[in-house]
Amino acid sequence: MASLSSRLCRIFVSLLLLIFVSPLTTVSSFSNHDLRLSSTPYLPKIQAEKLIRSLNLFPKDSINTQVGDPSSIPRKIAEKKFIFPNLSASGSSVEELGHHAGYYSLPHSKAARMFYLFFESRSSKDDPVVIWLTGGPGCSSGLAVFYENGPFQITNNLSLVWNDYGWDKASNILYVDQPTGTGFSYTSDESDIRHDEQGVSNDLYDFLQAFFKHHPQFVKNDFYITGESYAGHYIPALASRIHQGNKEKLGIHINLKGFAIGNGLTNPAIQYQAYTDYALDRGLINKADYYSINKLLPPCEQAIKNCGTEGGEACLSSYIACNDIFQRIMSAAGNINYYDIRKECEGSLCYDFSSMETFLNKKEVRGALGVGDLDFVSCSSQVYDAMVNDWMRNLEVGIPALLEDGIRVLVYAGEEDLICNWLGNSRWVHAMEWSGQIEFGTSQTIPFTVDGAEAGQMRSHGPLTFIKVYEAGHMVPMDQPKAALEMLRRWMQGKLTMTHSGDNV
Repeated sequence: MASLSSRLCRIFVSLLLLIFVSPLTTVSSFSNHDLRLSSTPYLPKIQAEKLIRSLNLFPKDSINTQVGDPSSIPRKIAEKKFIFPNLSASGSSVEELGHHAGYYSLPHSKAARMFYLFFESRSSKDDPVVIWLTGGPGCSSGLAVFYENGPFQITNNLSLVWNDYGWDKASNILYVDQPTGTGFSYTSDESDIRHDEQGVSNDLYDFLQAFFKHHPQFVKNDFYITGESYAGHYIPALASRIHQGNKEKLGIHINLKGFAIGNGLTNPAIQYQAYTDYALDRGLINKADYYSINKLLPPCEQAIKNCGTEGGEACLSSYIACNDIFQRIMSAAGNINYYDIRKECEGSLCYDFSSMETFLNKKEVRGALGVGDLDFVSCSSQVYDAMVNDWMRNLEVGIPALLEDGIRVLVYAGEEDLICNWLGNSRWVHAMEWSGQIEFGTSQTIPFTVDGAEAGQMRSHGPLTFIKVYEAGHMVPMDQPKAALEMLRRWMQGKLTMTHSGDNV
């Protein structure tokens, strides 16, 4: 009876939260981010769907599932080379392009198949192999393919044009739809839906083992992990999993050299504490708001600690407690786009990514990709819901060991993003305890320059670099494509460093 009463109380509180903050939800957009309001199985999913709509995305299903006999699925890579329909002036054969689409049947699942795209470098097949992970949790990496750093950009008439600053100009790049149920990745068994970073990183590690077995010519290449937003959780977890596999000599040695997190959520305890400071500095709230909202910080901090020690319901409670901070800021700030505070949302619409969804659901496109009649789930509210207890976990804890072993780490953030702002990211990077912490903290902050123009500010020491990118919001490769490509290229070449005079080299 006590348990039932407790649950009814939580449902009642959640309903009140939904009532009082629902006017704010139209301001927001999707993704890794915030407005998780309920411990019931229904309200969070509804909230996620509202956030997805703010991107003008309307996936037909809440998760990608397909009925079938899992015993008939081979446990290997099934891949094809392809050319996208409507790719203007490609002038190349399917062999010359080196564009691949494929599925991998995940071995530690009952029926899950992971979809991916692989674009060979336009410059050299000896370029590093890079994997890009989009956040959400539950949003397809197709968002990055068509709107950020993929080989092409999508137009309003659904044609594709080459992206002059696609990251395939400096790398052989993989885009993966994950966790299971996202994009074109699917399962017929709901037990395959992941709830934490252990499940996510194991699936990605298994996929990479199969990928390199299928493409042995790339095994020798340097390998880097990149992504943004909720991938601030995925990326450190995957890096640790790969490093562990390499040290234990499991399977194929993956030549991991580094990882880059863009506007990520990595250490929530520190990043949530930075919200009010960032908001006050940027004029989103006044001092009265600042002092009032700051009273919510101690309960948030304690709730995150409880999540770390107790897990389960304590993690859900920390989500609700801490996101009250964000909601209060949004209430004061008005109709801003919290991914880019220079912009306002028009009603419930903050971005329009609908062309991608329409394009990938076209019959001829699905035929080219080899996905059959499977619908594309641009962002999955059910995957989002499944990861709620992972949200407030601290993924910074595994990074120091990687730094000590010489794995390079780049953390970058667009200065106009509120939700995963540069200030919170800078603070967790500076607070991270490793052998170079003091030297990093006392190193000079210098301009990050591109073609002689200042594109941001940079601080680095040893294998660790932090960059604040000017004139960019949450999605740096979309807002500053040239600077993003140059940053990636220099970082992978080991040239994103400083001379004694403070110049970029």
